[in-house]
Amino acid sequence: MTRAARRRLLVAAAGLLVLGVAGGVLYAVQSPEQVAAPAHVAACETPMSRMPPTVGGQRSRGVSVAEGTDPRDVREWGDPAIIATCGWPALGPTSDQCLDVDGVDWVAQELSDGVRFTTFGRDPAIEVLVPDAYAPAPLLLPAFNDAAKALPGNNRTCS
Repeated sequence: MTRAARRRLLVAAAGLLVLGVAGGVLYAVQSPEQVAAPAHVAACETPMSRMPPTVGGQRSRGVSVAEGTDPRDVREWGDPAIIATCGWPALGPTSDQCLDVDGVDWVAQELSDGVRFTTFGRDPAIEVLVPDAYAPAPLLLPAFNDAAKALPGNNRTCS
């Protein structure tokens, strides 16, 4: 990652902190026992095969999913878990913060104990839940770029 890209991510992380303080909390990062994803989507097979073996220095680990969730569409790293799921409906227009990370757009939503990032302009979408323990959370997003770039695009962009 270039120095300029890293600087942009740090600025985005600071913006998320301000958003969290100013805007309150939306949701909590789910514990691994509660991880749920939509029904398996064939378009997620390639992206999920491109998930990184480590994220933020944390190794991939076994997944504990909710009943009815296909474990092929869920990955976890570390403890507390960084959780990635695939198969979510594409996001529509939003006023939430949107970040361009090396050519992949991500919508950020501050949670009570972390941040939810959802790919923007991809259908289906990948959602990444990052607990506060891994702040600044946007610095983890480049690890997911190969997977996100494997999703079909829908011509939406952050700007």
